[in-house]
Amino acid sequence: MNIIVKPVITEKMTAMGEKLQRYGFIVDRRANKLQIKLAVKDLYGVDVVSVNTMNYPGKLKSRFTKTGVIAGKAAAFKKAVVTLADGETIDFFSNI
Repeated sequence: MNIIVKPVITEKMTAMGEKLQRYGFIVDRRANKLQIKLAVKDLYGVDVVSVNTMNYPGKLKSRFTKTGVIAGKAAAFKKAVVTLADGETIDFFSNI
């Protein structure tokens, strides 16, 4: 099971990373906090202090077109906010 799907790179999460050493990730919905902690430690080689998780349900979406209403559903996902030890950082743009 691939635990970490992708990092969350937004203006708000970048500010939290610089100030508080907190980084966000979209993770597998079945993963628990211990698995997320180990995955971040293995992938980035940093010391993780705490993990906070949030489950987001899939939302119903619809739009009106010439042919009628198109209805669908956005995918559900789980987000994890990982707090690192003092002095630790993660650079998402190092390999670009």
